[in-house]
Amino acid sequence: MSQVITDKNGVKRYLITINVNGDSHSLLVKGNAILTNVLRDDLNLTGTKKGCELGDCGSCTVLLDGKPVDSCMVLAVEADGREITTIEGVAANGQLDDIQQSMLNHAAVQCGYCTPGMVLSAKALLTRNPHPSEREVREAIAGNLCRCTGYVHIVEAVLAASRGEITPVDLKEGDSR
Repeated sequence: MSQVITDKNGVKRYLITINVNGDSHSLLVKGNAILTNVLRDDLNLTGTKKGCELGDCGSCTVLLDGKPVDSCMVLAVEADGREITTIEGVAANGQLDDIQQSMLNHAAVQCGYCTPGMVLSAKALLTRNPHPSEREVREAIAGNLCRCTGYVHIVEAVLAASRGEITPVDLKEGDSR
């Protein structure tokens, strides 16, 4: 339960504690503050992208207690006491996560705007289902819109990561990947 504090202007703020990428943060937030803005503006975790702000594009996807959510649809007070993983928390010890490396290997990053949400949705899938089918991969990333060239490379990257095929791919001259 968040502690309510009313400031000198009569605005109520809520004291929340969230664990983001393994670090605990106590913050005062307005009741209508969305998680995307708290992550980006208060914690400077700008890997979480602001897209449609309607929960349609998935650019703001984070893992909330291990499950992918559109952080633009989550009030910060709803995240009180919960675990959040942003794209900044996926790599460990200076090493990319397997799904990140596979996305690079398969040229699945395109403009990169959707990539954090794609990576987090894929990571959640591979955590609960280490060997998904192509259909399961497509379902897992269905909430993340790519406005560049499509999903073929992204799906290939997730499937390759599920098979442990994460070594860089040698590209042939003229290969469009």
